Amino acid sequence: MLGFLQGFSYGLFMTCLPWLLVGLFNPSLALPIAVPGRLQVILRYCLVIPFISSLLWLTSLWGGFSPSLFGWLAGIVAIPVALPVERTLRGWLARRRERLREKRLSAEMRQRRAEDERNAYEAGVSVLNPEWPPEGADDLVLALWRAKKSLLDVKRSDLAVLADRLYSRYHHVMDVLGGRFHTGELAFERSRGLVTQVCFGAADTLTTMASQARGVVSVDGDYVRGRLEREGPRLSDEERTALVRRLDLLAETEHRLNTLSARIESALTVLDDTAVSMARIETARPQASVTTEKALEDLRRFVEGADRYARKD
Repeated sequence: MLGFLQGFSYGLFMTCLPWLLVGLFNPSLALPIAVPGRLQVILRYCLVIPFISSLLWLTSLWGGFSPSLFGWLAGIVAIPVALPVERTLRGWLARRRERLREKRLSAEMRQRRAEDERNAYEAGVSVLNPEWPPEGADDLVLALWRAKKSLLDVKRSDLAVLADRLYSRYHHVMDVLGGRFHTGELAFERSRGLVTQVCFGAADTLTTMASQARGVVSVDGDYVRGRLEREGPRLSDEERTALVRRLDLLAETEHRLNTLSARIESALTVLDDTAVSMARIETARPQASVTTEKALEDLRRFVEGADRYARKD
């Protein structure tokens, strides 16, 4: 064993100079790291590997064994064998660190999303975050989230608020239905289906609004009106007609958007009516055996005749 180590140290030391020259010519051939450099080549083949070979040689001295041929050959092929192995190991470790980092970022993102939703719920505000959908979102909430994102993409934040209002009303109505009916009841399933269809229709309307707004997103109304005011007399008839046509397109699109917004308001009103009507329904069994008015009258009579129970000496 000591002879093998002594021969291995000789062979390893002999290969340092050839690999140093190869690494100075092309560092990627002599280094297993992702971003190789000539300084790393010098450190590796002038300091690190010679130190390892010297340590092995000093370890194999006591015993008086002569270096073995097998150890010498093993030392010569050690570096070309170790390089691909080290590259594979480094790649596996890098991929493992990347997976762990992605899992950590995903967990932090879910935690932050849950905290944002909880804070919004505690503050009484249900707002869809355009960066990511709510945690555990169903198909309807995803449709509202996509519609809001589309409206924000066309720079219509004033219309994107309608998606937040629908989202808030939807959750409010579902909370009311959950408080009045059990989940498996037919009335609950029927009511939830109708509410969901109304909200899906409103989400489709929001998507249509985003498509309408996207058609004129590149038209700058302020610029067109400014040119008409400043350069009106100097403009040719053709150019003035083109500018006026742009304003007409903006006005027509805004009129259609207002009509669609009225549909959203109607859907919101229907959801409010549903919540109020469902809140009036009493589905729980009354705990009192008599009405409140009769109980108050009986208690009043008892108080008026309480003197009869006084002890007379």
